[in-house]
Amino acid sequence: MKSDANPMQRAHASPRCTAHSKRSGVLCKNPAVRGWSVCRMHGAGGGQGAGKEHPNWKHGLRSREWTDERHMLNELVREAYEIERLVDGRE
Repeated sequence: MKSDANPMQRAHASPRCTAHSKRSGVLCKNPAVRGWSVCRMHGAGGGQGAGKEHPNWKHGLRSREWTDERHMLNELVREAYEIERLVDGRE
């Protein structure tokens, strides 16, 4: 490294966070985390895992998997009613 180079030059040249303030609309001035477009304060690399790994997991009754199963079951019931209606000749 050259003796006249500013050691903070790399830090100042790093990509910046793309998050905006709700109140003023000004861009965040913090450096973005490597591999992310936002800084550590705006959610880079954060968050909890989904499902049983989440600390607030209770029973899974409203989980994505169970919701998809319910939708599929409801669709099968609707199709069964439609078939029954067509077989009976009702309209």
